[in-house]
Amino acid sequence: MSASGNRSSPSSCPDLIRASTTSVAAEKQDVDGRVKPGHDRIFKRRSVRIASAIGVALVVFTTAFATWVVSLGPLPLEQARKVSTSIVDRNGKLLRAYAMEDGRWRLPVDAKTAVDPGYLKLLLAYEDRRFYEHGGIDPLALGRAALQLATRGHIVSGGSTITMQLARLMEPRRERSVYAKLRQMVRAVQIERQLSKDRILDLYLALAPFGGNLEGIRAASIAYFGKEPKRLSLAEAALLVALPQSPERRRLDRYPQAAHAARDRVLDRMVEDGIVSNDDAIQARAVPVPRLRKPMPILAPHSSDAAVATVKDQPVIKLTLDATLQRTLEALARDRAIAQGPNISIGMIAVDNESGDVLARVGSSDYFDDRRAGQVDMTRALRSPGSTLKPFIYGLAFEDGFVHPDSLIDDRPIRFGSYAPENFDMTFQGTVPIRKALQLSLNVPAIALLDRVGASRLSSRLKQAGGSLVLPKDEAPGLAMGLGGVGVTLQDLAQLYAGFPRLGTTKPLREIMTAKDDREPMRLMDQAAAWQVGNVLIGTPPPENGVHGKIAFKTGTSYGYRDAWSVGFDGRITIAVWVGRPDGAPVPGLVGRTAAAPILFDAFARTGKIPAALPKPPKSVLLASNAKLPLPLRRFRPVGELIRTGADQAPHIQFPLNGSRIDVERSADGQSAAMPVKVAGGVLPLTMMINGISVGEIDSRRQRLVDPPGPGFARLTVIDATGAADTVVIRVQ
Repeated sequence: MSASGNRSSPSSCPDLIRASTTSVAAEKQDVDGRVKPGHDRIFKRRSVRIASAIGVALVVFTTAFATWVVSLGPLPLEQARKVSTSIVDRNGKLLRAYAMEDGRWRLPVDAKTAVDPGYLKLLLAYEDRRFYEHGGIDPLALGRAALQLATRGHIVSGGSTITMQLARLMEPRRERSVYAKLRQMVRAVQIERQLSKDRILDLYLALAPFGGNLEGIRAASIAYFGKEPKRLSLAEAALLVALPQSPERRRLDRYPQAAHAARDRVLDRMVEDGIVSNDDAIQARAVPVPRLRKPMPILAPHSSDAAVATVKDQPVIKLTLDATLQRTLEALARDRAIAQGPNISIGMIAVDNESGDVLARVGSSDYFDDRRAGQVDMTRALRSPGSTLKPFIYGLAFEDGFVHPDSLIDDRPIRFGSYAPENFDMTFQGTVPIRKALQLSLNVPAIALLDRVGASRLSSRLKQAGGSLVLPKDEAPGLAMGLGGVGVTLQDLAQLYAGFPRLGTTKPLREIMTAKDDREPMRLMDQAAAWQVGNVLIGTPPPENGVHGKIAFKTGTSYGYRDAWSVGFDGRITIAVWVGRPDGAPVPGLVGRTAAAPILFDAFARTGKIPAALPKPPKSVLLASNAKLPLPLRRFRPVGELIRTGADQAPHIQFPLNGSRIDVERSADGQSAAMPVKVAGGVLPLTMMINGISVGEIDSRRQRLVDPPGPGFARLTVIDATGAADTVVIRVQ
């Protein structure tokens, strides 16, 4: 049966027998080491299927990943670059910063120039020691973080590079997940491709959180230490490294103990890594952490407000101010205003003579004092200038050539129509030199000279030089403007007075630095006249706190004791001071000499520099005592005393005509031919002057040949024995 059963099996299950036989045969062939062709094709087919599946999976994954990366959009660099508007001085020092729209303080940072290298060393050693080597992701740091998580059961370090942290700061998210970490890694690579390492570090140092509304190392250093982060102690640097890791839980004004502990952990780690010595770390640990925030700096608030209103969408606005001088004058104004009494404010402005740059502007004694209207900028307010315009009257009189600083003038009661000026002390000095009349600020001589010069001419000349004078409505320039009957600002007075040490030219004031300076000088008066005014004013008796002969200055007091002024200059700088009530109320006893002049001299003393000498006299200046002056220049006579009767007439220059152009012939050796001058009228002797210098007398025929001055404009003046004069301006070519 067994045999029959075995024989019948193949016939009953032929397929099974064939499969079994084939399998056995295959096994035998495999054992023999032979490869059957059918088996090879199956293996290859399976390998292709697996490879294809892997390839498809990779393509799908890559496509999906690329699609996700694209969906992230471009880096929000523009948003990250937004910072608080900063106002800096001429040397880059911070004057004032304005918080961003959401109230955050974020200041731009240049790590190479504005941050302590010691802090940067600690930061990179603690946060990202291979910062300059990786491309945004540090595999070693990620591996270390994973190993620490596996061995300790909790996150010890995140493995994030500074670039990854910057990515998180640019796109803040609360969750800590694999997805968030992956997003940071992608963004970090993108950042590294678009920005240099230095720029990445700058952005990180500007965006890193330090608690509250403080972002960036500059804002934190100023708020916590009251200084820029350019020079930090080890304790300060370690604290600033520790705070961004948990800024709210380590806020110095709320959790100083936590901040202290975090700082010490940074120091311990730096000792372990050999970055900091143990002795230095011990000393740093002993330093307490600050517990209160300091206010952000607010220097030159009025100038800053004006700059922000003028310059739009610029993160850093550079002014011409000098932060040190600005701080000094602000303190001086605050102290002196308190001494002057309640409701009194003080305005000051300092100008560089050569450039016309504003070096300091104090708009009020206290920006935040409402009782003194602190936010009103008194350097730009229109006020009555008192006697401060008198030097310009004298300057034009010197320019016209009918007076000299040593000429004599009468200070006595006189009437100009219905106007009868009086001196401040209600007394008269009699006959005095012009020099003394200006130094004592006598009113009658000034008005007598203005009557001769012409109020309209004075007004137009000052406007030509940049001074914006404001007259009462529908009123023409009159003699009263010589004693303050006009409105002017402190900054305009400073610009005009700077024209004296500049020898007759002014320059528009500049307060905002620009790449191109296209300001042109403006004419105030002749060089000789400007020098003579400065030479007279430097001899004015100074206040008790001043030194004689160092500062040329003038004071002024407006009608009703509403404004006290003092403007002074040396060879380098011009300073103008105003004292009074911003609301224009009178202050009994408020006088320029006692209220403003002492502040002016204190301001010069606090510049920290020795007063610079005034310029040397130009060649055209006539240096002579009264006795050696030409007869008509020895004494000034008002216009009323020059009225003549009969044949006597005032001198009149018939040739050359005023405004004419004279072509001077020159010989082969370069000598110029003499120029004839013809005069009609006048009482002999007639004195001829060219550019303020006497060239002799004109004979009875009333004509004279004179050597023409060099090419350019020249002023010819003829004065008769009574002091009557005529002047023409010609152009020699």
